[in-house]
Amino acid sequence: MELRQLETFQTVAEHLSFTKAAARLNYAQSTVTGQIKALESSLKATLFDRRGGTIRLTDEGRRILSYAERMLALADEARASVAEPADLEGSLVVGTMESITSYRMRDLLELFHHRYPGVRLFLRPSLCAETCEALHNGDYDLGFLMEDTTSFPGLDGVTLVREELDLVAAPSHELAGRPLDTADLLDQAILVPERGCAFRDLFEKELTSGGAAPSLMELGTVEAVKRGVASGLGIALLPRMTLEEETVKGDLVRLDWRPPFTLHSQLVWREDRRLTPVQRLFVEQTVRAMREQEPALAPPPVY
Repeated sequence: MELRQLETFQTVAEHLSFTKAAARLNYAQSTVTGQIKALESSLKATLFDRRGGTIRLTDEGRRILSYAERMLALADEARASVAEPADLEGSLVVGTMESITSYRMRDLLELFHHRYPGVRLFLRPSLCAETCEALHNGDYDLGFLMEDTTSFPGLDGVTLVREELDLVAAPSHELAGRPLDTADLLDQAILVPERGCAFRDLFEKELTSGGAAPSLMELGTVEAVKRGVASGLGIALLPRMTLEEETVKGDLVRLDWRPPFTLHSQLVWREDRRLTPVQRLFVEQTVRAMREQEPALAPPPVY
């Protein structure tokens, strides 16, 4: 019985697919099959029931899985106990979104590139609901969310920062420079990113709460929305972190309207999975980086 066989077994058990496990581990599928057969031979037990093109854990497989998880966790702890953080090695698949990747992670990515060269980061662009599903399925190790809630079934995590939201327009827009309420926005052209983005969905809910049907122009990305607003196509609600350059240069102005909801950026993971040393390092460094951006808003992580 070898650790690499146990790791392969755990990955197949998570995905219930030899093909997906091979892709996750960057192995040929024949390698995955060979390691599972070798492990079954060593244990003198059948770990997976293979029928009709699908697989499932046998009773023996379920029992061995709990042992495998504990043995792999202990192996990680043993390696971490004698390794300097800079010497840690491993890969992380992280679900994220455009605004966090572009505006919150630049310093963090630079840090990992220079200080932790053995850690390979794979960033997967996805909306919050997709990230949660991928975490539950075992496709992602960690995931960034930006939501109005801070509790998600089956997930654990840390709240990083409260994200301020600003309604913006071109400087010459008719709404610039005067107090506004929601009714003032209903006859305006409103530019939005793709559906599933939390601040877009909550803004749309606020605008339609009285039965109104506002004019929405979906432009897909935050960058496309900003360019559209600057060119006079309409107004938009966006995270403040994405607007610093444009508001300083005067390309966009903040309108005097505050949203009746609050969003928080968070880093989450499956609650039934113990963080590996590499995952724990990423969480700790993310919290540190966010604290430097917003000193009062990022609590320390609790494992």
